[in-house]
Amino acid sequence: MHILPLALIALSGVAMMLPQSAGAWGGTAHAVIDRAAIEAIPDDGPVFLRRHAAYIAASASLPDSWRGASENFSKIEEDPNHGWFREQFAFVRPIPRSRYEFILALYKHHEQIKDSDPATAARTNVRWTGTLPYAAIEAYDRMVVCMRQIRKAQAEGVSAAFPEQHCAFQAIRLGHYIGDGGQPLHDSIHSDGWIGDNPQGYTRDRSIHGRFESQFVDGMGLSVADIAPRIGAPGHRSGDMFDAVLAYLDEAGDQVETVYKLEKRNGFADFADPDVRALIYERTAAAATMLRDMVCRAWAESASPPTEVKPGPLDFDNPHFNPETGSAPD
Repeated sequence: MHILPLALIALSGVAMMLPQSAGAWGGTAHAVIDRAAIEAIPDDGPVFLRRHAAYIAASASLPDSWRGASENFSKIEEDPNHGWFREQFAFVRPIPRSRYEFILALYKHHEQIKDSDPATAARTNVRWTGTLPYAAIEAYDRMVVCMRQIRKAQAEGVSAAFPEQHCAFQAIRLGHYIGDGGQPLHDSIHSDGWIGDNPQGYTRDRSIHGRFESQFVDGMGLSVADIAPRIGAPGHRSGDMFDAVLAYLDEAGDQVETVYKLEKRNGFADFADPDVRALIYERTAAAATMLRDMVCRAWAESASPPTEVKPGPLDFDNPHFNPETGSAPD
């Protein structure tokens, strides 16, 4: 039997007691998504994560605790990782394959419009656009690295306990961002009430976010058993993973108006409402499926040695080198 160190057990318990941010799936949904994803890992996948399922699920909301106003350095860095307000940066095409190139594109546009359209400029910045896909793919890359360490330990016949724990922690991070991304209100400027022109008369009340993802989810008693049958066979076995994450976020963002329509007809008031329940089942299952697919793809990728990149991403001779960021995206 694999036993977690006391420090990790303590961290797991602390995470369960942390107050939940109003800006993310509530603790119930995050825990259900992570647990369902881990349980859906096939036998040829990273099955070692099953040993850490309780830790991962209990800590699923941990990244929200890094967003407290009393820890402002952490908050400023972490807040954007939980959203992707795509209407706000429609002018950025294609989406850069570098977090910093994306931030620079926002800043340049902000400078262009700050005098002519100060209201839009005030939200044309990293905080009010979000960096969720970058946070997700960064956690994914780190998971590939620690999975290589597990394979190395296994090949050498030594304990893989520590790299397993490293991977479990990255699964917490990845699971949180992918979970957030599956919630439509994390993928739109209308995250906390409808903004701007409102011909359909949707609510502008900020509480819609919490009433949908926390109050209703808790009230309906969402469980792993509800979404496990909705998780199909592993996918995303090939293709570009960053592009896959962007497509996943777009799919969720396309359902923003569905959330507002359900709220408008007072669907959130009845925990038995079949349409609201169906949307939550579909969205949490989609998140669990994507998370399961990503950890399985990371495991498959870790079987190959790291690709040698020449010239390197910091090399001025790299044809993709950007002197504004000091690096080259892949």
